[in-house]
Amino acid sequence: MKFLAITLISHRPDPVTGVRKSTHDRFREVLDDALLAEELGFDGFGVGERHERPFISSSPTVVLSHVAALTKRIRLFTAVTTLSLLDPVRAYEDYATLDHLSEGRLELIIGKGNGAAQRVLFNVTPEDQWDRNAESYEVFRKIWRQDKVTADTRFRPPLTGAEVWPRPYQRPVRVWHGSATSRESVDLAARYGDPLFSANVTNPIEPYAELIRHYRERWEFYGHDPADIAVGAGTAGIHVAPTSQEALAAYRPIFESNLAFFKKAGLPVVFETVEDFAERSSALIGSPQQVIDKVHRYHEQFGHTVLHVHADAGGLTAAQHRASLKLFQSDVAPVLRREIPDPPFAWGPVPPASPLTQESIHV
Repeated sequence: MKFLAITLISHRPDPVTGVRKSTHDRFREVLDDALLAEELGFDGFGVGERHERPFISSSPTVVLSHVAALTKRIRLFTAVTTLSLLDPVRAYEDYATLDHLSEGRLELIIGKGNGAAQRVLFNVTPEDQWDRNAESYEVFRKIWRQDKVTADTRFRPPLTGAEVWPRPYQRPVRVWHGSATSRESVDLAARYGDPLFSANVTNPIEPYAELIRHYRERWEFYGHDPADIAVGAGTAGIHVAPTSQEALAAYRPIFESNLAFFKKAGLPVVFETVEDFAERSSALIGSPQQVIDKVHRYHEQFGHTVLHVHADAGGLTAAQHRASLKLFQSDVAPVLRREIPDPPFAWGPVPPASPLTQESIHV
């Protein structure tokens, strides 16, 4: 099993202290988190893309380029790239450049991933968002594989023999499809034989497991080998401590502050107590053995071989957060690495495209 640390770069007051860092300090914190992830042995570091409050992750390529300059080994993920909002030509240029600068450490997780404020900002409607996402991905994918591209597009000017530079470093880059609640993203991933990454953060396990089962069905429907499936899954939070009592005690004020925030904002509340949150959500809160058992419980439903945890302290002190991630890497990750297989592909540059992935794409 492989492990990622990710951040959406939320810029809210600390849920416990109420202190809100400056924008500058929040970005510096993200860089420190990336360095810590590499130091502790995480396999990847991810940065989300959001274009609405309370996030400041509108430019993941810029942030990841800085992370690339500071690190040597860790793979760099987007979590997610909101292709429904982006011009695929411009997105390709940014990510191909980042892939060169990082020596081929880039992995993309794409997704619709936009809320109402983002849709308004980019003039995207609920009716066309999935079509935009599919078209942008298909054009992006085609540019990465072909030196000259022709595409009859609806949502941007058509391309006729277009050359887009720079040409890629990884040929092609691996693209995961982020999935939260919709079958459209699952079907798109299965159609192209791409790996799936389940958000797995808001609800109990059932709706995510159902979507992953649908992904496996559609994968076979499109004629792909089931042995080639790769699934990743997120988590709703993390605090690993020597005992469950210590973990719950430290996380309780964070949970209660977040619960009050959700209620005030009129957001749906799924878990009413920290005990219920620790038991039924995907959050990894407890002793090392409890965390191992929970990941196995989810693996039985998902069959996932990649797991992400939050890179942010999220209300823990810096010392608590570091100790939690360190305990995760020393007592949890080695067991899961032994007991759950890695993805069915090499964790490095993507091998040359198969005939299936090189087929002509008509947009």
